[in-house]
Amino acid sequence: MAERKMSRSEAGRKGGQTTLKKYGKEFYQQIGRKGGRKGGQTTKERYGTKFFQEIGRKGGLK
Repeated sequence: MAERKMSRSEAGRKGGQTTLKKYGKEFYQQIGRKGGRKGGQTTKERYGTKFFQEIGRKGGLK
C-alpha cells in the first residue's frame, strides 16, 4: 500500500520533536529569549516611538 503524504503541521511537529531530542528544552528557551529581544528591538528601530504610542492608544480604545 502507498504511504500517505505528511501534512505541513505533521512535518513541523516531527521536525520539532527531532530538534527537541537533539538539543533539549534549554535550546528552545534560549532562542525564544533571543527572538523576543531581537524582534522588539527591530520593530522599534523600524517604526520608532510614535508607532508604539499609536498602537497603544488604539489598544486602549477597544
